[in-house]
Order: sequence, then C-alpha cells, then structure tokens
Amino acid sequence: MSGDNNRNGRKGGGRGHHRGPMIGMPVEKPKDFKGTLTRLAGYLQPYSLNLIIVLIAAIASTVFTILSPKVMGKAITSLFTGFMMHTGIDFPYITHIIFILAGLYLLSSLFAFIQQYIMAGVAQKTVYDQRRDLDIKLGYLPLKFYDRHTHGEILSRTTNDIDNISNTLQQSITQLITSVVTLIGVAVMMFTISPVLTLIVVATLPFYIFITKPIISRSQKYFKDRQKFLGELNGHVEEMYGGHKIIKAFSREEDSIKKFESLNQELYNVGWKAQFISGIIMPLMSFVNNIGYVLVSVIGAIFVTGMTLQIGDVQAFIQYTRQFTRPITQTANIANIIQSTVASAERVFEILDEGEEISDEDSNFVLENPEGKVEFKDVSFGYNDNVTVINDFTLKVDTGQTIAIVGPTGAGKTTLVNLLMRFYDIDAGKISTDNIDIRYLRRENLRSQFGMVLQDTWLFNGTIRDNIAYGVEEASEEDIVQSARTAQADHFIRTLPDGYDTVLNEEASNISQGQKQLLTIARVILTDPALLILDEATSNVDSRTEVYIQKAMNELMKGRTNFVIAHRLSTIRNADLILVLNKGDIVEQGNHEELLEKKGFYADLYYSQFPEVSVS
Repeated sequence: MSGDNNRNGRKGGGRGHHRGPMIGMPVEKPKDFKGTLTRLAGYLQPYSLNLIIVLIAAIASTVFTILSPKVMGKAITSLFTGFMMHTGIDFPYITHIIFILAGLYLLSSLFAFIQQYIMAGVAQKTVYDQRRDLDIKLGYLPLKFYDRHTHGEILSRTTNDIDNISNTLQQSITQLITSVVTLIGVAVMMFTISPVLTLIVVATLPFYIFITKPIISRSQKYFKDRQKFLGELNGHVEEMYGGHKIIKAFSREEDSIKKFESLNQELYNVGWKAQFISGIIMPLMSFVNNIGYVLVSVIGAIFVTGMTLQIGDVQAFIQYTRQFTRPITQTANIANIIQSTVASAERVFEILDEGEEISDEDSNFVLENPEGKVEFKDVSFGYNDNVTVINDFTLKVDTGQTIAIVGPTGAGKTTLVNLLMRFYDIDAGKISTDNIDIRYLRRENLRSQFGMVLQDTWLFNGTIRDNIAYGVEEASEEDIVQSARTAQADHFIRTLPDGYDTVLNEEASNISQGQKQLLTIARVILTDPALLILDEATSNVDSRTEVYIQKAMNELMKGRTNFVIAHRLSTIRNADLILVLNKGDIVEQGNHEELLEKKGFYADLYYSQFPEVSVS
C-alpha cells in the first residue's frame, strides 16, 4: 500500500505540558519506555536544528538569570560598605550595576522568547505529523479493528493522547533543560561564593526525599481511587440523563439520587484525602527550605563578621539557595509528566502498528459501466480463526434481481453484505461482480458500484443540500432537487424555514427519524449505483412514514440489483429470491410462495410474525 513506509517507518516524538505542581498525582507508566521514547525522538529528528537552537537559547536564558544575583550582590555590598564606612552611596557604580542587571534580564527574556517561539513551532509540527499519520492509518485499518475498539477509546487516543504529547513538547522539555542547567549553574555559583555554605545546602537534600517519598506513595493510592470514583460518578450521571424518561416512568428518581449521593460522597472522601496528603508536601518542603535559609544566614553572618565573605555574597547565596531547590521539584514533576506522555505515545503507536487492510495496489481492473451481476462461490469467512460465520456459501445473482436475506440474529445476513463490499476479506472462495473477482478491483471502484440505505441513518452537521450531495461533490442543484423528489423528500424539505439550506445539527435531531431516512435515500439516488443494499430501512419509523419510505425505495430499486436484509418479512414478498440463513448456511431459498409451501424454517419465521395468517 502506498505510503506504508512513510506511515509506519516514521517514529513519533512527544512531551507533556507542565501545569504546576503534580506531586502525588498517579502516573500511567509505559510498557516499553526506552523503545517508545526512541520512536518519539524519530518524529523530532527533522527538526534537529530547531532543537539545537532551543537548547542554546534555554542555556543562555538560564545563565543570564543565574548571573543576576551575583551582580546584585555587588550592589548590596557597595551600599553596605558606603553606609558602614560613612563614605556615602557610589551612585555611578550602582547605576552601572543597574544597567548590567537590566541587560542581563533583557537578554534572559529575549532568549526565553526565542526558545518558546521555536519550540512552539516544533511542537505543533510534530503533533501535526502524528495526527496526519494517525488519520491516514485509521483510513487503512480493517473493520475488525473498529470491532475490537470502542469509539471512545479511539477518540481518546487520537485527541487526548495526542494533546498530552503536544503539551509536553510545548512546555516540559524546555522546563527540563532549564531545570538541569539551573541546577548545575546555581551549584557552580554557590561553590564559587562559599564551598562550606554549598555543602550545608546539599546536606539538606536527603531530607526532601525522606519527607516526600512516603507521602507521595500514600497520596497516589488516593488519587487512583479518586479517578475510579470519578469515572463511576460520570457514568452514573450520563446514565441518569440519557435514560431520564425511563427513570421517571418507573419512579426510580430517589434511587438514582441516592446512588449519586453515595458515589459523590466516596469521591469527596478520597479526593479530600488525596489533596490533603499531597498538599502537606509543600509546607514540609518549605520547612526544610527555611532551615537551610536559617543555617545559611547564621553561618553567612559569621563569615561576614569574620571578613571571609561580603554581605552581598551572602544575599546572593540565599537567592541561589532558593533557585537550587526549585528545579529539583520541577525535575521530579517533569519526569512524571514525561512518563505519562510516553505512555500516551505508546497508545498512539499501538494504532500505528496495527495490521492494515490487504493492499489493492495491484488491483488493475476498473468497472466503468457495472451491470450489477454478483456471484459468491464456495465462500467461507470467520471474524476470528476459531469461529466460522459463513460456510461454503454459493450464490449467483443476475442484473436487476432483488435478493432478500432473512434469518435470525447472528445468522450472517449483514456479514454477506460486508464481504460483498470488501469491508472484510474472505478466508476461502471467491466473490465477483460482472465476472471479475472483487480482489482485483480497487476498493474505491468496487464500493462506488453500491448504494446503501441502512437501519441507522447517518447525516453530518451541515446543510440538507450538502448531505444529499455527499456522494457526488459536483452535483448540480437540479440533480439534488430531483433526487429529493424521487425520494419523496422534496415536500418536507421545502416546508422547513431554510429549505435545502437548513443546517442539521450534529445528531440531526432537528428533523424526524423518517425524514432522516428519506434524505439518505435521496443521497443514494443521486449516486445512481448499479447495486443497492437495503438493511431494514423502515424499522424505526411509524406506519405512515413507512409508506413514503417504501415508495421512495421502490423508485430507488428500479433497474438495479438489490440486496435486502429483512427483519419484517412482509417487505420482501415480491423479492425474486429469498435466502434463508441460519448459522452461516443457506438453509432454504426460493420466492415467498415457494418457501411457505415448504413449511420449513422460513414458514416458521413468517408465521411467528403473522400468526393470524397461519390460523387462516
């Protein structure tokens, strides 16, 4: 399949957004951290030069920030000396220091702007590449992938996980660079001022680990429980509002409220504990910080009185002490975020590594004017290796015939249609249209021969005109209106305030179910397919609307080869051939009268729907 190497060979890159203190938050850990991180780096490789510039800018910005306390200390020393020696303030020197500080802050801000500006571009380009590859991949995945994964799970991976990677790329990587450079640079500056004071500050670091480690372990349990109860509460709320009519009909409002209150109380209990325990960390760290400040201030004062240190150096050292502890906390937080981001990337790569549909690159046949002939020959198929749904199925359909497919749930009715349109590839046998094996036809050409009207209508957020013309982009206004007329939809469309310009909302709930179905029929009529698939298109409408839909479908079926999946057996009495399926096998076939005369499986199905006919 074209583009496979580009899609699958390409590796992804990502980082997570640091949105403040996250100590105690539960972290989703990746299964293969190193391998996934390597693939992430592959997405960043095309932007290596940009990343080098970001690295240089981050280092420069941090270095200029680190130099500022040392320079400020010189100003304080000058002011203190002038005050103690009664020599007055050396304004030219202080002014000189102020200009130097202004220059340092300006340069630091400039390089910080450069790093953020370039990194924003790298982040957005990287996730753009990932979204593109993911979108292409989803288009090539077989239907069995969507059978195994819920829509919510796929959406979560294509939106939440990608956003997590984007946010990390945007913020956390530059913060990690800044934190590491700050840690090293501050340590060097502190050591140049006083090795003794530096050792005192370093000696306080084990206390941070000693205090925070047990608290983090305990709070993670409560954060995990909080997410669990939050999910249960959200599910209950969605269930209550989604089925509020049923709840009211059975007078179960009080039970629903009690369940909500119970879940809400549980969420409150674990949420309060999680926030309280994790909230203890910062006061305890501040306590350790303050002890360090006290020790530095006292010992620094002793050094000042002993003339071994200047007061400005002590003031600068105290500022460095504050700067020294901050990146340690940030680095721990960012490490957690990156772990979570790599886990998100891993979920994205799992989709990119899924097996694709069998390539149709070598399918060279194109049917320009399909006649609508179809043949199944010894077809066998199963959704997995252990269970066969269709067994040695053989059928020959001539142009213009109407084939009805009936049978109990799970008999394989919809499966036949899925195989015919090559949504799934068969395990054995052959399916052909107009005497050409469908595996030799490109999927686009094969599926363009079919029109489908399904039980579940699908209309998108847009105008009625755009929905009808969905399959024919170049359709004229006259063609659209004529299709609507043939589908018995033109009248109701013109009664709407904006007519064909009426905008359907996301669920098309601003029109009735029957009107939706008429629009889908109009859409199929406009494509003028050679073969038609009808999957119980009238099952969700009232009897009066069914008359309109049935009339529209009769117009649609004229001159085409039709496959009708039927649950209401009254709708298929005039079919040329009725296939009765049970457990993947054709147990009976014939027209309506022939099958009733056999008094077999079909007759049992029919009389179960129309017992009065059996009695008569």
